[in-house]
Amino acid sequence: MKAIVAIDIGTTHCKAGLFYEDGSVIKIASRIMVSYKMPDGWSYYDPGQVISMVSETLEEITQDYSGAISAVGIASMAETGLLVNRADGNLRSHFIPWFETVTQPMADLIQEKSDPLDYYLKYGLKVSFKSSLAKILWLKREQNYSFEGAVWLSAADYVAYWLTDLFATDYSLACRTLVFKVNQKVWDEEWLQEWELPRTLFPPAFQAGQPVGYVKQSAFGLKKGTPVSICGHDHVCAALAMGAIRPGVVFDSMGTAETLIGALDERPLTKEDYENGLQYGAHVASGLGYWMGGVSTSGGSIEWLRNLLPPPSPSYADLENLLTSINQEPTGILYFPYLLGSGSPHTNSKVRGALIGLSLNHRSEDILKAILEGTSYEVEFIRQAGERMSGKEIPVLIAAGGGTRYRAWSLIKANVTGCRIDVSAEPEATLLGAALAAGIGVGIYQNAQEVHQALAPREVESFYPDPRSHQLYQDLYQRGYLMFQKSLRQYNG
Repeated sequence: MKAIVAIDIGTTHCKAGLFYEDGSVIKIASRIMVSYKMPDGWSYYDPGQVISMVSETLEEITQDYSGAISAVGIASMAETGLLVNRADGNLRSHFIPWFETVTQPMADLIQEKSDPLDYYLKYGLKVSFKSSLAKILWLKREQNYSFEGAVWLSAADYVAYWLTDLFATDYSLACRTLVFKVNQKVWDEEWLQEWELPRTLFPPAFQAGQPVGYVKQSAFGLKKGTPVSICGHDHVCAALAMGAIRPGVVFDSMGTAETLIGALDERPLTKEDYENGLQYGAHVASGLGYWMGGVSTSGGSIEWLRNLLPPPSPSYADLENLLTSINQEPTGILYFPYLLGSGSPHTNSKVRGALIGLSLNHRSEDILKAILEGTSYEVEFIRQAGERMSGKEIPVLIAAGGGTRYRAWSLIKANVTGCRIDVSAEPEATLLGAALAAGIGVGIYQNAQEVHQALAPREVESFYPDPRSHQLYQDLYQRGYLMFQKSLRQYNG
């Protein structure tokens, strides 16, 4: 059976995995990603440290494996990137993380430069401090960086360069730059020139999984000549692994933040899509686009509550036990999970969270349940936007990630949305997705649709909505959540 190596450069961990072609795990290795602060306060990742962690994890997963490795696939967090010399690959900057907000003034400048609708129709995004362009302009204007002879690379791109000596990216990562025309799949050179940036600032872009080069020398358990693929945006890779590439099935990635990703046939964007508010990009599965919406503090809201409670902070098991002690009726409390602003469909970094409907009778467990309800209301808001954009009903959410440890949360989400919630036991969806995309690229699988016929069965626990509870929650959502949500978005506390 053929084997594939996958690498995932994430916000909190750098991982490598070795998989058989049926998706079964041979070995996983992980290291903690550490972000640092410059003296003037902005965050960065050390590129040398990232490469050291990649090499360590590769050695760890391959040390006891003597078989052939068919391909290497690399995924990463989306907007994190750095500058290198085009001539020799030497570093010009550290990695600037996607979450670094020092670039907000540049995002404001971009916003003033042209029509937001025009941006969206070209790039599938609304302007954000996260975008690569905002980071690049910040380096240029605030840090006085020179861009002559430079190349901007995402984290996955840089690891691919380290393995192959070739510059490349994939469509799904390119779509996060605010410089990549999503319909034509080309860099917007005129837009670069408007900012007095070189036309050659970005590398060639390819379909996710397509080999961009070959391992340049045997090392770290990889043989010279092994195909290397950039497999794209971590969330979109995970959606591929979970099978959320079919109409009516959406991937729900539940972590500190929560992201919903759905697939749709590639098509030109419209004004209606812009007003709907979801992000759009090229999928890692060829021929598909993806829509994406997010809750910036989903699991983060639970952490916020844990930190408010008297020490010692309750464990996850303690919180689950708290939830079992209250009835199954809606709390009637409306929680708005905007502790770090709101994500798409209506992105606003300045809006703030709220709890509405509290009384003296409410206890800490009621507030905990209200947080789970509020994040589920926001998921429902995104899901409905996804139905409008795709033109398809969405009756199933496939959930994975740390948030799925709360069974009560999955049941609440089923009751709020009216969807079946399938909780996957797959712990490494991004790694698996990168392996599958690389496998498609080298012909192990014919296409993304064939992939899931080749995979070994996966353990799934399904949660179904209770009709009465769903009606109660939908009533609160329609007459309460949506009404106050609109008002909150106008208050930037």
